[in-house]
Amino acid sequence: MIAHAQAGVPAGPMPPSRAVPDGQAEGWVSPLGPTELRRLLQKMRAWEPFDADALLDDVATALDHVPPAEEHQARLAARLRGHLIRLVDIALGGAADVEDDIALALIERARDMRLDAMPGEPRSTVGHLRRMAWTVNELLERLSATGRLTPVDAT
Repeated sequence: MIAHAQAGVPAGPMPPSRAVPDGQAEGWVSPLGPTELRRLLQKMRAWEPFDADALLDDVATALDHVPPAEEHQARLAARLRGHLIRLVDIALGGAADVEDDIALALIERARDMRLDAMPGEPRSTVGHLRRMAWTVNELLERLSATGRLTPVDAT
């Protein structure tokens, strides 16, 4: 139990152990069944770590004074939507929607933008990409300012 408390896991009753023959160590029983474990494994395999460098590159591409080429706009929009989703997940996981009105407004804006369809006209598309990039940047800055995202020292 001490290891759990030190690791930030709340102390509580341990799952029941299986009966083992004499002379062998007692085994641990997972609180999850096979279906839940498979689902967890699938999610872990699909998980991608937060990449602030890629996020900032995409924001810079969308906000650059030279608009992205038309053939790259759809992929950039998809990446910006992915950044919005990840930042909203981080914000909600840190209870930013409950504790911070500014973050809540940004979360709501991000959710709305994520669902918006890409305009068909090229100039409107560039404007849409820039609004998404600006929202990504503002949410990133807010999460950093409130301590929900912290820089990692590269050593």
